[in-house]
Amino acid sequence: MAVSITEQGAKRVNEFLANRGSGMGVRLGVKTTGCSGMAYVIEFVDDINADEDETFESNGVTIVVDKKSLVYIDGTEMDFVKEGLNEGFAFNNPNEKDACGCGESFTV
Repeated sequence: MAVSITEQGAKRVNEFLANRGSGMGVRLGVKTTGCSGMAYVIEFVDDINADEDETFESNGVTIVVDKKSLVYIDGTEMDFVKEGLNEGFAFNNPNEKDACGCGESFTV
């Protein structure tokens, strides 16, 4: 089981953490929403719950995933991409079977 981040993604996360002035990494999870069922959730991590969280180190970034979300995102690689005027995190999830047309949600 693993979750990773690309060099470009790690660079952007580290910029966010530096601007924030605190935090030990990012939390990646899923929530039920959208027309396909699930959406990715990213937030800063200040604490780790050893009973509920799994941690992964990738390109110098700590990624924390709760055990319930890990079932859906195991093997996922986070990236930071720029497409025209848009930029944001993208997810290469081998478990993803389908995504909605707007890209907001996915199903496994």
